[in-house]
Amino acid sequence: MARNSKHKSKKHHYALPLPGSSPGIVFIDENSLPPKISLHTYNADTYKVQELTNLKGLAQHTADKNLNYWVEIKGFSSAAMFETLSEDWNINKLILEDITRTYQRPKYEEYGAYDFAISRMLYLDEENSLENEQVSFILTKNILFTFQDKYEDCLEPVRHRLSIGKGNIRVGGSSYLMYALMDMIIDAYFAVLSAWSEQLDAIEDRLFDRPDKTIMYDTQLIKRNLITLRRVAWPERDKMNDILRTDSPLVDSQSKMYLRDAYDHCIQIIDMVESLKEISASNIDMYLSIISNRMNEIMKVLTIISSIFIPLTFIAGIYGMNFSREDPITGKILPQNMPELYQEHGYEYTMLVMGLIAVAQVIYFWRKGWFK
Repeated sequence: MARNSKHKSKKHHYALPLPGSSPGIVFIDENSLPPKISLHTYNADTYKVQELTNLKGLAQHTADKNLNYWVEIKGFSSAAMFETLSEDWNINKLILEDITRTYQRPKYEEYGAYDFAISRMLYLDEENSLENEQVSFILTKNILFTFQDKYEDCLEPVRHRLSIGKGNIRVGGSSYLMYALMDMIIDAYFAVLSAWSEQLDAIEDRLFDRPDKTIMYDTQLIKRNLITLRRVAWPERDKMNDILRTDSPLVDSQSKMYLRDAYDHCIQIIDMVESLKEISASNIDMYLSIISNRMNEIMKVLTIISSIFIPLTFIAGIYGMNFSREDPITGKILPQNMPELYQEHGYEYTMLVMGLIAVAQVIYFWRKGWFK
Protein backbone atom coordinates (compact mmCIF):
# COMPACT_ATOMS: atom_id res chain seq x y z
CA MET A 1 0.00 0.00 0.00
CA ALA A 2 1.32 3.44 -0.87
CA ARG A 3 2.53 5.77 1.82
CA ASN A 4 0.00 8.41 0.95
CA SER A 5 -3.64 7.64 1.48
CA LYS A 6 -5.44 6.59 -1.68
CA HIS A 7 -8.91 6.71 -0.20
CA LYS A 8 -10.50 10.04 0.52
CA SER A 9 -13.28 11.06 2.80
CA LYS A 10 -16.37 12.12 0.92
CA LYS A 11 -18.65 14.30 3.02
CA HIS A 12 -22.32 14.37 2.09
CA HIS A 13 -24.20 17.61 2.67
CA TYR A 14 -27.98 17.37 2.51
CA ALA A 15 -30.43 20.22 2.16
CA LEU A 16 -32.55 19.94 5.29
CA PRO A 17 -36.09 21.35 5.43
CA LEU A 18 -36.55 24.58 7.30
CA PRO A 19 -37.88 24.23 10.85
CA GLY A 20 -41.67 24.43 10.83
CA SER A 21 -42.01 23.81 7.09
CA SER A 22 -45.07 21.94 5.86
CA PRO A 23 -44.67 18.13 5.59
CA GLY A 24 -45.14 16.29 2.32
CA ILE A 25 -43.25 18.77 0.13
CA VAL A 26 -41.35 17.18 -2.74
CA PHE A 27 -37.78 18.48 -2.75
CA ILE A 28 -36.03 18.96 -6.10
CA ASP A 29 -32.35 19.73 -5.61
CA GLU A 30 -30.78 22.15 -8.08
CA ASN A 31 -28.12 19.52 -8.84
CA SER A 32 -30.63 16.73 -9.45
CA LEU A 33 -30.10 14.61 -12.55
CA PRO A 34 -32.65 14.23 -15.36
CA PRO A 35 -34.74 11.13 -14.74
CA LYS A 36 -33.96 7.87 -16.52
CA ILE A 37 -36.91 5.50 -16.39
CA SER A 38 -36.49 1.81 -17.25
CA LEU A 39 -39.45 -0.57 -17.34
CA HIS A 40 -38.49 -4.21 -16.82
CA THR A 41 -41.28 -6.58 -17.82
CA TYR A 42 -40.86 -10.24 -16.95
CA ASN A 43 -42.33 -13.59 -15.99
CA ALA A 44 -41.02 -17.15 -16.06
CA ASP A 45 -40.84 -17.20 -19.86
CA THR A 46 -40.14 -13.65 -20.98
CA TYR A 47 -38.13 -10.59 -20.16
CA LYS A 48 -37.78 -7.21 -21.83
CA VAL A 49 -36.60 -3.72 -20.96
CA GLN A 50 -37.86 -0.48 -22.41
CA GLU A 51 -36.89 3.11 -21.70
CA LEU A 52 -39.66 5.57 -20.86
CA THR A 53 -39.50 9.34 -21.14
CA ASN A 54 -42.05 9.89 -18.35
CA LEU A 55 -44.61 8.05 -16.23
CA LYS A 56 -47.64 9.11 -18.25
CA GLY A 57 -49.37 6.02 -19.57
CA LEU A 58 -47.41 3.71 -17.29
CA ALA A 59 -50.67 2.05 -16.22
CA GLN A 60 -51.21 0.89 -19.80
CA HIS A 61 -47.71 -0.62 -19.96
CA THR A 62 -48.32 -2.51 -16.70
CA ALA A 63 -51.91 -3.61 -17.29
CA ASP A 64 -51.20 -7.33 -17.79
CA LYS A 65 -51.65 -8.99 -14.38
CA ASN A 66 -49.87 -12.13 -15.58
CA LEU A 67 -46.59 -10.21 -15.78
CA ASN A 68 -44.39 -8.61 -13.17
CA TYR A 69 -42.88 -5.16 -13.59
CA TRP A 70 -39.91 -3.29 -12.23
CA VAL A 71 -40.06 0.48 -12.76
CA GLU A 72 -36.51 1.72 -12.23
CA ILE A 73 -36.25 5.49 -11.78
CA LYS A 74 -32.90 7.30 -11.56
CA GLY A 75 -32.73 11.08 -11.27
CA PHE A 76 -35.13 13.45 -9.50
CA SER A 77 -35.06 16.67 -11.50
CA SER A 78 -38.65 16.28 -12.79
CA ALA A 79 -41.34 17.60 -10.45
CA ALA A 80 -43.98 16.43 -12.94
CA MET A 81 -42.86 12.83 -12.46
CA PHE A 82 -43.67 12.98 -8.76
CA GLU A 83 -46.98 14.70 -9.47
CA THR A 84 -47.87 11.75 -11.71
CA LEU A 85 -46.97 9.31 -8.94
CA SER A 86 -49.19 11.23 -6.54
CA GLU A 87 -52.17 11.64 -8.89
CA ASP A 88 -52.14 8.46 -11.00
CA TRP A 89 -50.77 6.01 -8.44
CA ASN A 90 -52.08 7.60 -5.22
CA ILE A 91 -48.64 7.67 -3.63
CA ASN A 92 -48.72 9.56 -0.35
CA LYS A 93 -46.82 12.85 -0.53
CA LEU A 94 -45.05 12.03 2.72
CA ILE A 95 -43.48 9.10 0.87
CA LEU A 96 -42.52 11.32 -2.05
CA GLU A 97 -40.85 13.68 0.40
CA ASP A 98 -38.89 10.78 1.92
CA ILE A 99 -37.84 9.67 -1.57
CA THR A 100 -36.50 13.08 -2.57
CA ARG A 101 -34.95 13.90 0.83
CA THR A 102 -32.16 11.39 0.39
CA TYR A 103 -30.84 11.37 3.96
CA GLN A 104 -33.44 8.92 5.34
CA ARG A 105 -32.50 5.94 7.47
CA PRO A 106 -33.51 2.41 6.34
CA LYS A 107 -37.14 1.67 7.21
CA TYR A 108 -40.26 -0.24 6.15
CA GLU A 109 -43.85 1.08 6.19
CA GLU A 110 -47.24 -0.33 5.11
CA TYR A 111 -49.84 1.78 3.33
CA GLY A 112 -52.49 -0.78 2.40
CA ALA A 113 -52.33 -0.83 -1.39
CA TYR A 114 -48.56 -0.61 -1.35
CA ASP A 115 -45.55 -0.95 0.95
CA PHE A 116 -42.71 1.52 1.20
CA ALA A 117 -39.09 0.77 2.13
CA ILE A 118 -35.74 2.55 2.12
CA SER A 119 -32.23 1.11 1.96
CA ARG A 120 -28.83 2.79 2.08
CA MET A 121 -26.52 1.69 -0.74
CA LEU A 122 -22.83 1.82 0.20
CA TYR A 123 -20.03 1.02 -2.22
CA LEU A 124 -16.52 2.17 -3.10
CA ASP A 125 -16.09 4.25 -6.23
CA GLU A 126 -13.10 4.27 -8.58
CA GLU A 127 -11.15 6.55 -6.21
CA ASN A 128 -11.79 4.16 -3.31
CA SER A 129 -14.11 6.70 -1.66
CA LEU A 130 -17.26 5.57 0.12
CA GLU A 131 -20.50 6.33 -1.71
CA ASN A 132 -23.60 6.52 0.49
CA GLU A 133 -26.81 6.69 -1.55
CA GLN A 134 -30.47 6.12 -0.84
CA VAL A 135 -32.59 3.54 -2.65
CA SER A 136 -36.36 3.74 -2.13
CA PHE A 137 -38.88 0.99 -2.87
CA ILE A 138 -42.62 1.10 -3.49
CA LEU A 139 -44.06 -2.41 -3.65
CA THR A 140 -47.46 -3.22 -5.15
CA LYS A 141 -48.98 -6.57 -6.08
CA ASN A 142 -47.04 -7.05 -9.31
CA ILE A 143 -45.10 -3.79 -9.69
CA LEU A 144 -41.95 -2.69 -7.90
CA PHE A 145 -40.87 0.96 -8.11
CA THR A 146 -37.28 1.84 -7.20
CA PHE A 147 -35.90 5.37 -6.88
CA GLN A 148 -32.27 6.54 -6.93
CA ASP A 149 -30.98 10.09 -7.19
CA LYS A 150 -27.78 9.01 -8.98
CA TYR A 151 -27.18 6.89 -12.07
CA GLU A 152 -24.40 4.75 -10.56
CA ASP A 153 -25.21 1.81 -8.32
CA CYS A 154 -24.17 -1.73 -7.38
CA LEU A 155 -27.32 -3.49 -8.61
CA GLU A 156 -26.07 -4.75 -11.97
CA PRO A 157 -25.82 -8.41 -10.80
CA VAL A 158 -29.58 -8.39 -10.10
CA ARG A 159 -30.33 -7.00 -13.55
CA HIS A 160 -28.13 -9.71 -15.05
CA ARG A 161 -29.92 -12.46 -13.11
CA LEU A 162 -33.23 -11.01 -14.24
CA SER A 163 -32.17 -10.97 -17.89
CA ILE A 164 -30.93 -14.58 -17.94
CA GLY A 165 -33.72 -15.89 -15.70
CA LYS A 166 -31.35 -17.43 -13.16
CA GLY A 167 -32.90 -18.74 -9.93
CA ASN A 168 -36.31 -17.67 -8.62
CA ILE A 169 -36.04 -14.03 -9.58
CA ARG A 170 -38.53 -14.22 -12.47
CA VAL A 171 -41.06 -16.44 -10.71
CA GLY A 172 -40.82 -15.07 -7.17
CA GLY A 173 -42.93 -11.97 -7.82
CA SER A 174 -42.29 -8.34 -6.99
CA SER A 175 -41.58 -8.98 -3.31
CA TYR A 176 -38.82 -11.42 -4.26
CA LEU A 177 -37.30 -8.83 -6.60
CA MET A 178 -37.36 -6.30 -3.74
CA TYR A 179 -35.60 -8.88 -1.55
CA ALA A 180 -33.00 -9.53 -4.27
CA LEU A 181 -32.20 -5.83 -4.57
CA MET A 182 -31.99 -5.37 -0.79
CA ASP A 183 -29.81 -8.45 -0.48
CA MET A 184 -27.49 -7.12 -3.21
CA ILE A 185 -27.18 -3.86 -1.29
CA ILE A 186 -26.28 -5.78 1.89
CA ASP A 187 -23.79 -7.95 -0.02
CA ALA A 188 -22.08 -4.75 -1.14
CA TYR A 189 -21.47 -4.01 2.54
CA PHE A 190 -19.41 -7.21 2.74
CA ALA A 191 -17.31 -6.08 -0.24
CA VAL A 192 -16.68 -2.71 1.39
CA LEU A 193 -15.75 -4.30 4.72
CA SER A 194 -13.44 -6.76 2.96
CA ALA A 195 -11.60 -3.88 1.27
CA TRP A 196 -11.23 -2.03 4.59
CA SER A 197 -10.05 -5.22 6.30
CA GLU A 198 -7.28 -5.61 3.72
CA GLN A 199 -6.30 -1.97 4.17
CA LEU A 200 -6.10 -2.40 7.94
CA ASP A 201 -3.89 -5.48 7.47
CA ALA A 202 -1.62 -3.45 5.19
CA ILE A 203 -1.53 -0.64 7.75
CA GLU A 204 -0.55 -3.14 10.45
CA ASP A 205 2.33 -4.33 8.25
CA ARG A 206 3.46 -0.73 7.83
CA LEU A 207 3.40 -0.33 11.60
CA PHE A 208 6.03 -3.05 11.99
CA ASP A 209 8.01 -1.85 8.96
CA ARG A 210 8.47 1.91 9.19
CA PRO A 211 5.54 3.78 10.77
CA ASP A 212 4.79 7.29 9.59
CA LYS A 213 2.03 9.78 10.30
CA THR A 214 -0.08 8.72 7.28
CA ILE A 215 -0.87 5.51 9.17
CA MET A 216 -2.93 7.43 11.71
CA TYR A 217 -4.72 9.41 9.01
CA ASP A 218 -5.55 6.29 6.96
CA THR A 219 -6.77 4.38 10.00
CA GLN A 220 -8.87 7.27 11.26
CA LEU A 221 -10.56 7.58 7.87
CA ILE A 222 -11.44 3.88 7.86
CA LYS A 223 -12.74 4.20 11.42
CA ARG A 224 -14.94 7.11 10.40
CA ASN A 225 -16.32 5.14 7.45
CA LEU A 226 -17.00 2.20 9.77
CA ILE A 227 -19.12 4.48 11.92
CA THR A 228 -21.08 5.47 8.80
CA LEU A 229 -21.64 1.81 7.93
CA ARG A 230 -22.66 1.05 11.50
CA ARG A 231 -25.29 3.82 11.38
CA VAL A 232 -26.71 2.11 8.29
CA ALA A 233 -26.44 -1.55 9.37
CA TRP A 234 -28.44 -1.25 12.58
CA PRO A 235 -31.60 0.29 11.05
CA GLU A 236 -31.19 -2.07 8.06
CA ARG A 237 -31.42 -5.00 10.46
CA ASP A 238 -34.50 -3.46 12.10
CA LYS A 239 -36.07 -2.95 8.68
CA MET A 240 -35.52 -6.60 7.75
CA ASN A 241 -37.08 -7.63 11.06
CA ASP A 242 -40.12 -5.43 10.34
CA ILE A 243 -40.61 -7.02 6.90
CA LEU A 244 -40.31 -10.52 8.40
CA ARG A 245 -42.97 -9.71 11.00
CA THR A 246 -45.38 -7.94 8.63
CA ASP A 247 -48.80 -9.32 7.73
CA SER A 248 -48.83 -7.46 4.44
CA PRO A 249 -50.19 -9.65 1.60
CA LEU A 250 -47.69 -7.99 -0.75
CA VAL A 251 -44.78 -9.86 0.86
CA ASP A 252 -45.23 -13.60 0.26
CA SER A 253 -43.92 -16.41 2.46
CA GLN A 254 -41.22 -17.43 -0.03
CA SER A 255 -39.73 -13.93 0.03
CA LYS A 256 -39.80 -13.94 3.84
CA MET A 257 -37.83 -17.17 3.87
CA TYR A 258 -35.05 -15.51 1.89
CA LEU A 259 -35.34 -12.30 3.92
CA ARG A 260 -34.35 -14.29 7.02
CA ASP A 261 -31.03 -14.95 5.31
CA ALA A 262 -30.63 -11.23 4.58
CA TYR A 263 -31.44 -10.54 8.25
CA ASP A 264 -28.62 -12.88 9.28
CA HIS A 265 -26.30 -11.04 6.89
CA CYS A 266 -27.13 -7.77 8.65
CA ILE A 267 -26.12 -9.28 11.98
CA GLN A 268 -22.85 -10.49 10.45
CA ILE A 269 -22.24 -6.99 9.06
CA ILE A 270 -22.72 -5.46 12.51
CA ASP A 271 -20.30 -7.96 14.07
CA MET A 272 -17.68 -7.30 11.38
CA VAL A 273 -18.02 -3.54 11.82
CA GLU A 274 -17.42 -3.82 15.56
CA SER A 275 -14.40 -6.08 15.00
CA LEU A 276 -12.84 -3.73 12.44
CA LYS A 277 -13.49 -0.74 14.70
CA GLU A 278 -11.50 -2.47 17.44
CA ILE A 279 -8.69 -3.27 15.00
CA SER A 280 -8.56 0.33 13.75
CA ALA A 281 -8.50 1.66 17.32
CA SER A 282 -5.77 -0.86 18.13
CA ASN A 283 -3.71 0.30 15.13
CA ILE A 284 -3.95 3.92 16.24
CA ASP A 285 -2.96 3.00 19.81
CA MET A 286 -0.06 0.92 18.52
CA TYR A 287 1.14 3.76 16.29
CA LEU A 288 1.06 6.22 19.19
CA SER A 289 2.85 3.69 21.39
CA ILE A 290 5.58 3.14 18.77
CA ILE A 291 6.06 6.88 18.35
CA SER A 292 6.20 7.31 22.12
CA ASN A 293 8.78 4.51 22.44
CA ARG A 294 10.82 6.02 19.63
CA MET A 295 10.77 9.38 21.40
CA ASN A 296 11.84 7.68 24.63
CA GLU A 297 14.79 6.09 22.82
CA ILE A 298 15.82 9.46 21.42
CA MET A 299 15.54 11.08 24.83
CA LYS A 300 17.61 8.26 26.37
CA VAL A 301 20.43 8.82 23.86
CA LEU A 302 20.37 12.56 24.51
CA THR A 303 20.38 11.90 28.27
CA ILE A 304 23.43 9.63 27.98
CA ILE A 305 25.30 12.23 25.93
CA SER A 306 24.36 14.97 28.38
CA SER A 307 25.36 12.81 31.37
CA ILE A 308 28.79 12.19 29.86
CA PHE A 309 29.48 15.86 29.11
CA ILE A 310 28.17 17.34 32.37
CA PRO A 311 31.27 16.49 34.50
CA LEU A 312 33.57 17.32 31.58
CA THR A 313 31.88 20.69 31.17
CA PHE A 314 32.22 21.22 34.94
CA ILE A 315 36.01 20.62 34.84
CA ALA A 316 36.43 22.78 31.73
CA GLY A 317 34.41 25.52 33.40
CA ILE A 318 36.56 25.54 36.49
CA TYR A 319 39.84 25.83 34.59
CA GLY A 320 38.31 28.34 32.22
CA MET A 321 38.02 30.89 35.03
CA ASN A 322 41.79 31.78 34.73
CA PHE A 323 42.38 33.09 38.25
CA SER A 324 46.15 33.80 38.22
CA ARG A 325 48.35 32.61 41.13
CA GLU A 326 50.54 35.78 40.93
CA ASP A 327 49.35 39.36 40.75
CA PRO A 328 50.84 40.70 37.48
CA ILE A 329 51.18 44.29 38.91
CA THR A 330 52.44 43.83 42.46
CA GLY A 331 53.94 40.36 42.01
CA LYS A 332 52.12 39.19 45.13
CA ILE A 333 51.55 35.42 45.37
CA LEU A 334 47.90 34.42 45.78
CA PRO A 335 48.07 30.86 47.21
CA GLN A 336 44.32 30.15 46.92
CA ASN A 337 44.17 30.85 43.17
CA MET A 338 44.63 27.80 40.95
CA PRO A 339 48.08 26.40 41.66
CA GLU A 340 47.62 24.02 38.68
CA LEU A 341 47.21 26.87 36.21
CA TYR A 342 50.93 27.06 35.37
CA GLN A 343 51.84 23.46 36.16
CA GLU A 344 53.90 21.64 33.52
CA HIS A 345 51.84 19.27 31.37
CA GLY A 346 48.66 20.51 33.10
CA TYR A 347 46.66 20.52 29.84
CA GLU A 348 47.56 16.86 29.10
CA TYR A 349 46.76 15.79 32.66
CA THR A 350 43.40 17.55 32.58
CA MET A 351 42.42 16.00 29.23
CA LEU A 352 43.48 12.59 30.50
CA VAL A 353 41.34 12.92 33.62
CA MET A 354 38.37 14.07 31.54
CA GLY A 355 38.83 11.11 29.18
CA LEU A 356 38.97 8.66 32.12
CA ILE A 357 35.78 10.15 33.54
CA ALA A 358 34.01 9.78 30.17
CA VAL A 359 35.18 6.15 29.78
CA ALA A 360 34.10 5.33 33.33
CA GLN A 361 30.62 6.74 32.66
CA VAL A 362 30.24 4.80 29.40
CA ILE A 363 31.21 1.55 31.19
CA TYR A 364 28.73 2.32 33.97
CA PHE A 365 25.86 3.04 31.54
CA TRP A 366 26.69 -0.09 29.55
CA ARG A 367 26.51 -2.27 32.66
CA LYS A 368 23.18 -0.68 33.55
CA GLY A 369 21.83 -1.68 30.12
CA TRP A 370 21.23 1.84 28.80
CA PHE A 371 22.75 1.00 25.40
CA LYS A 372 20.36 -1.92 24.69
